[in-house]
Amino acid sequence: MKKSLFLYLFIIAVLMNLFTYKYFTGKENSMKFNAGKESNTVANDSAKVADLENQLYEANYFSLEQNDRAINYLNQNDINAFSEKVKQALLAFNDDKEGNKYTDQVKMGEQKFIINKVKLLNHRWIIANYSNGEIWGEVLLKYFVNDDQSISFEVMSSYLYPKDLN
Repeated sequence: MKKSLFLYLFIIAVLMNLFTYKYFTGKENSMKFNAGKESNTVANDSAKVADLENQLYEANYFSLEQNDRAINYLNQNDINAFSEKVKQALLAFNDDKEGNKYTDQVKMGEQKFIINKVKLLNHRWIIANYSNGEIWGEVLLKYFVNDDQSISFEVMSSYLYPKDLN
C-alpha cells in the first residue's frame, strides 16, 4: 500500500510538472506574439499621427499663422494678438442695427446678417461665414492696417447660399 501511494504521488508530481511546463511555455509564446502585435500597433499609431499631421498642415496652408511672408510683411511680434485684433474689429460691425455691412447683404425681415466665423488667410485677405439665422453665406474681404493701426475692410466677393427647401 505504501508503494502504491508513493507511485500515485510520483505520477501526480510528474503530471503537475508537465502541466506547469506547458503553461509557462505557452505563456512565453503568447507574450512574444503580443509584443509583435504591440510593435505593429505602435507602428500603425505613428503612421496615423503622421497622416493627421499632414492633414493639419494641408488644412492650415492658407492661414496667416503659417505664412511667413505675410508675417514678415505685417512686421508683427505677436501674430496671434494681431489676428484677434483684426477679427474683433470685423465682428464689432455685428452690433449695427442693420447687420454687419461687410456681409454685403441687406437686412431681410426681422433678422440682420452677422458674421459668425472669421479666418485670416494672409496679410491681405479674410474669409468669413455669415448668417441671419435662416440663410447662410460666405464673404471674401480685403483688410488694411492703416497708419493709425486701425483696421479697414473692403468686400471682394460675397455668396449667399439658397435657402433650404427641406
